[in-house]
Amino acid sequence: MPRVGVRNPAAPSPLDLTMPKILPVIMCGGSGTRMWPESRESLPKQFLPLLGPRSTFQNTVAMLASSENFERPIILTNHDYRFLVAEQLAAIGAVAEIVIEPIRRDSAAAVAMACELASLKAPDTILAALAADHAVQDPARFLALCPEAARAAAAGRIVTLGIKPNHPATGYGYIRPGEAIADAPGAFEVAAFVEKPDEATANRYIADGYLWNSGNFIFRADVMKAEIARFEPAIADAASRAVAQSKTDLQFRVLDEAALAAAPRKSIDYAVMEHTKLAAVVPADMGWSDVGAWSSVLELSDRDGKGNAIVGQGVALDASNVLIRSPDHLTAVVGIDNVIVITTQDAVLVLEASKSDQVKTLVEQLKRDGRREALEHKRVYRPWGYYQSIDNGDRYQVKRIVVKPGGRLSLQKHFHRAEHWIVVRGVAEVTCDETIKLVQENESIYLPLGSVHRLANPGKIDIELIEVQTGSYLGEDDIVRIEDVYHRN
Repeated sequence: MPRVGVRNPAAPSPLDLTMPKILPVIMCGGSGTRMWPESRESLPKQFLPLLGPRSTFQNTVAMLASSENFERPIILTNHDYRFLVAEQLAAIGAVAEIVIEPIRRDSAAAVAMACELASLKAPDTILAALAADHAVQDPARFLALCPEAARAAAAGRIVTLGIKPNHPATGYGYIRPGEAIADAPGAFEVAAFVEKPDEATANRYIADGYLWNSGNFIFRADVMKAEIARFEPAIADAASRAVAQSKTDLQFRVLDEAALAAAPRKSIDYAVMEHTKLAAVVPADMGWSDVGAWSSVLELSDRDGKGNAIVGQGVALDASNVLIRSPDHLTAVVGIDNVIVITTQDAVLVLEASKSDQVKTLVEQLKRDGRREALEHKRVYRPWGYYQSIDNGDRYQVKRIVVKPGGRLSLQKHFHRAEHWIVVRGVAEVTCDETIKLVQENESIYLPLGSVHRLANPGKIDIELIEVQTGSYLGEDDIVRIEDVYHRN
């Protein structure tokens, strides 16, 4: 996808004293299968540094924090990603309220619950519902447009940012703008939302002044609540009960699972935006992309004179318009053009650049084939750190385990395996049945089958150790958690 046009950066808009602050709600629960093999369900694309050193989620949070027009954000995510969210916020010094959806529902339920959460503060709170996996190349322009959208929202409109297209994209829905709204300068009626077109239709849409539908919305909580209740009462009721019956778990607010289960799975576009008479659009030229495919990453990346973008250990010889991402292995491309090569520790994707939309189909096939690589990486992140598979055989498995300072694995036991831990860095506090001892660098400890054990890091630096498992069954489900400070099952 060609880069969306970016205006010359301007200073972020100052606080608009005539408007209340906007409460951002960042939806952060998608699995990102189109960006496999880097993006997998265990570590999806919104948490990956696809366009620079920070993830798109971190970039979104940092962009909002740079303006006084926004309140502290709400992050809507799920149980699997809650600690990733907390860690990525801490890494950029950001603070947010993290709200957990115990089961996955689509964006209509997420928006409904955001309205309920905002209404706890004030029914007429102005919300911005934003995706965690989008990129904005001109943050200053985005921040300048938000007060325009907020003024229309304060007047009772549900506003979307419509992106001015510069090519006939077939992967986006479009918006046909209508008449200008008299009491909201810069905003227009929405004459129609239209589905993703073919190329010929997209060319016609551009000629007729249509805009891309970014899927980001700004609205008053009470207005959106009323529209959801009108068009999708089951979603409205489920959201109300899920928030009312929510509980606190560690630093997270956890919505009620039984209540949320009653919500039909629908996007906010289908549930409300295609039916409401209150829709408005603010045209936006801010370098926006949904980063929906590897071709988008290629177009948005810094490239050399031949159009090649190389991240990590890559070499392109006699090649053009090539994306190589290979952090751990040397990956070379010779004599071919318009190709994308993504190399991870356990998978390699070689893709003709125009076929990026087929990656999702590939992942679905891998899932049907039962391939572990479709879902998780060799490195698996946990709230205490991570583990990474190094080698495995019929009755053994070798892992590298890293535990952060203050991190504690669950107190646990196994029915089918014994473990041998060798500390290579730091000092480990090891519980084995009734004994607690410190294991230093270059020391080891044996944990017999059935022993109740725990690993903890009481020090100031990461613990790194090698774990050797032996036994008749080595699956991760052979863990009986007796006690866990992270409240996992």
